[in-house]
Amino acid sequence: MTADILIGIDAGTSVIKSVAFSAAGEQLAVTAIANSYATLKNGGVEQDMARTWRDAAQTLRELADKIDNLNNRVIAIAVTGQGDGMWLIDKEGEPVAPAWLWLDSRAASIAEEFTRSPSYAAHYERTGTGVNACQQNVQLAWLNRHAPEVLARAHSSHHCKDWLYFKLTGERVSDPSEANFTFGDYRTRKYAPDILDALDAPEAKRLLPEIVDGTEQSHGLSLAAATATGLAAGTPVILGFVDVVCTGLGGGLFDREGRVGCSIAGSTGMHMRLAPSAAKVKLNPERTGYTMAFPAPNMLAQMQSNMASTLNIDWLLDVGRDVLKAQGIERSRKDLLDGLDDTILARPGGQLIYHPYISQAGERGPFLDAAARAQFTGLEAGMGYADLMRAVFEGLSFAARDCYTAMGPLPSDIRLTGGGARSKALRLLFASALKAPVRSVLREEAGAAGAAMIAAVQQKVFPSMDDCARIWVDPVLGPETKPDAGLTQLFDTTFPVYQETREQMRGVWRALQASRQGAHA
Repeated sequence: MTADILIGIDAGTSVIKSVAFSAAGEQLAVTAIANSYATLKNGGVEQDMARTWRDAAQTLRELADKIDNLNNRVIAIAVTGQGDGMWLIDKEGEPVAPAWLWLDSRAASIAEEFTRSPSYAAHYERTGTGVNACQQNVQLAWLNRHAPEVLARAHSSHHCKDWLYFKLTGERVSDPSEANFTFGDYRTRKYAPDILDALDAPEAKRLLPEIVDGTEQSHGLSLAAATATGLAAGTPVILGFVDVVCTGLGGGLFDREGRVGCSIAGSTGMHMRLAPSAAKVKLNPERTGYTMAFPAPNMLAQMQSNMASTLNIDWLLDVGRDVLKAQGIERSRKDLLDGLDDTILARPGGQLIYHPYISQAGERGPFLDAAARAQFTGLEAGMGYADLMRAVFEGLSFAARDCYTAMGPLPSDIRLTGGGARSKALRLLFASALKAPVRSVLREEAGAAGAAMIAAVQQKVFPSMDDCARIWVDPVLGPETKPDAGLTQLFDTTFPVYQETREQMRGVWRALQASRQGAHA
């Protein structure tokens, strides 16, 4: 039988998945295993590297149970995964310590110290990326200061997908997206790890692996990995770009003109737009956001990420559930979501402003402030639960506009993915706030699809990413939700108030942070 299947592995923070696609982009089967990690008292968040590989291998074995003769039908395997963090391995290829995840906050003070240093401006100019505690550069600096013996045992430093690629192929490499925004120069797609000098950890440069572009290069599945996965040794394996880039690619971000924006309304909010060339990248005065290599020649994805997106909705749903529970009534989040779209759209908008900074980590897009916290502004007697929820939905739409504005003109088309994309109210409010039609992405596994698309181009299934996107992505875009003129006027009027309020609140946030720290002490 002719090889006709591409497999995308997506090792996320919550779930590790393997997804089989036809060469034309049809999703054929999915296997998944829930991920887990440990949260430490010192702010650490760690993941067992050996277990991560075992789980990924198991998803591949289980995929064979769902697809006849899979072993002989695989064109290639591509892998992507959660971004940032630190996955160290020794000379023999064994983990030096548990992986640090992007949720880890141990290096927060180092990151904050660096962003206030004279070296930060040059680093931002090179990478187009702000520095925060989730990144490997400051995490390596933390090890250098506090656990140099761990750093000394390490032979190479990786990210999640790189670790899985090493276990699949035996190759110590990284991809252009994570390598460049953490340690490189977005204009050249090569390492320029000056930040490690500035952080007094120059010896960590020896850990940086070779950069390989998955659209051009692959390695064969090793004998050990073939035994672990049940797939044929020598099967081409492709290192995908980081998960957010793959999700953007699988979710419709690809556009040669840079007119399209792609937003992920999940637990975290991610807002992306393409720069067709390095000259089109717009850096912002706050020195925030990410600039990542995109899997097409010369193209870059600019991103701004607000720390919490649908987590804000979950929080208010849980407030409602707690009130009901106190009265002996048990309800799920899904119960409270039923009919909510119509209810909140029936309420007047623009009466109440909500800043959606519910994360305990503060905010990173389009400004960086670990002290930032969520707030309602403009509460009046007579406002009820539906008004609060309407303000939360509007707040997420304001946050999206805030993030896109930091990257240049608003996109002329928006692709929306993530759990929030299922809400017609959020789609309408996003469209109106961003003054652009919104199309939700009907494909469930956009990240795995993006990785598989990279493999499809590398394996010459398609001559270019343009051709691949036309076949894989365009058919899975939902109908347009167009902006409402009245709502757009409302957002235009209140957006400056939204921005001014958050600027005025910075001193208050800092004071509250000091108060919390004093109480904990």
